[in-house]
Amino acid sequence: MTDSAIQISLQQAAPIPLSVQLDCKSGELLALVGPSGSGKTTVLRAIAGLYQAQNATIICQDEVWQNSAQNLFLAPYQRHVGLVFQNYALFPHMTVLENIQQAITHLPKQQRHAQALELLKKVHLKGLEQRYPKKLSGGQQQRVAVARALARQPKVLLLDEPFSAVDQVTRRKLYRELLALRKSLAVPMILVTHDLEESSLLADRIALLHKGRILQTGAPEWVAAHPKSATIARLMDQQNLFTAQVISHDHAAQKTHLRWHGMAIEAAYQAQFPINEPVCWMIQSGNILLHRRGRPSNGNNENPLQGQITEYMESSSLAFLRVQIASHADIHIAINVPLHVAKSNALALHESIGISLLSEGIHLMLYQALRSQS
Repeated sequence: MTDSAIQISLQQAAPIPLSVQLDCKSGELLALVGPSGSGKTTVLRAIAGLYQAQNATIICQDEVWQNSAQNLFLAPYQRHVGLVFQNYALFPHMTVLENIQQAITHLPKQQRHAQALELLKKVHLKGLEQRYPKKLSGGQQQRVAVARALARQPKVLLLDEPFSAVDQVTRRKLYRELLALRKSLAVPMILVTHDLEESSLLADRIALLHKGRILQTGAPEWVAAHPKSATIARLMDQQNLFTAQVISHDHAAQKTHLRWHGMAIEAAYQAQFPINEPVCWMIQSGNILLHRRGRPSNGNNENPLQGQITEYMESSSLAFLRVQIASHADIHIAINVPLHVAKSNALALHESIGISLLSEGIHLMLYQALRSQS
């Protein structure tokens, strides 16, 4: 028996293709990540009982909510699900307190008022009981929606892009509140988002969904650094994605050697890829070393490259660069560096710089033709 609180299997070819295997433990936050139209909300609706997949098994805390083989399907009201919609779906003609009480139908009427007040306190809305939704900010409406979802004493909490309707400052506050709320909840939480940064901040694991299929699951930082394919690397917004040829594997030195546009590149040992065969490879910005001008270091000798900055942008804390490799005009490498590092090194558009690609950060994948530069 799995220790997961909820297990989901959804399989169908049409009308919406689905090939999904998911599980989530109590107290865990799993993020469904993928581009628009990938099927994220459909999966969430299937868990809630708002959509019936053709071949499905959904078991939550030992309760069978759907088993297509046994022709079993529980209606939404029979499932203990807390669902927070993207637009919050509050009743506009009801006060905050009434919106919460409307969801506490499982308790006797005389207990609902006190329970609603306790839930509002939990989401930091004490004192706003008699407000109507139109008098609340977006962040406050979201808190009411969360309180209403918790009012059902859910066995799973489902969040459908709950932060998309608020500004960035409010979103950060709500992130902190959700992380704090998790500590007091012992239920699985499944978050739908297309925001990779959001999933990295909030989720224990992500499940990458594309065209109705789960392509990879794992900790956000692991999936970003170790995608199983170039398609996954692209979906994870990896900027430095290329093709090369495997030349040799050095077991003693734990290195794999590549030929990339005539250049020799040294990567971490990845002997599963055959010699003389093409591969895709990627490197994250954090594994690219910027050479300090006038202050060379030993690290500068690891896959050193020279180039010119062809794009330069600054944010409040980072500088975003694209570097055209000097000997290959069609190759560009994207780098993010702390703004103070960019300033101290006098980085600017058209400046010539040196970089090194750290071999431990070069991740190989099965060959796949790339539409962009290689």
